[in-house]
Amino acid sequence: MKVKIDIDCTPQEARAFLGLPDVAPVNELMVKEMTKRMQENMASLEPDVLMRNWMSFGGQMQDQFLSLMRQAGQTGKD
Repeated sequence: MKVKIDIDCTPQEARAFLGLPDVAPVNELMVKEMTKRMQENMASLEPDVLMRNWMSFGGQMQDQFLSLMRQAGQTGKD
């Protein structure tokens, strides 16, 4: 015997019916905070700033990056 029930409701209605909390305010706060942090750090995504940061480590970051690229190239050949 098969029983199939289709319920047509919004996510908000389903949460209220099941007694789950409304997480929309928390979600909005998280999105605002992430947007703010991304905008604050947008300058660090510029190529010249990245290179300056990498070179401040005495080339160690560049060596690690090249090592990572070599490993990725080797795994692609397997």
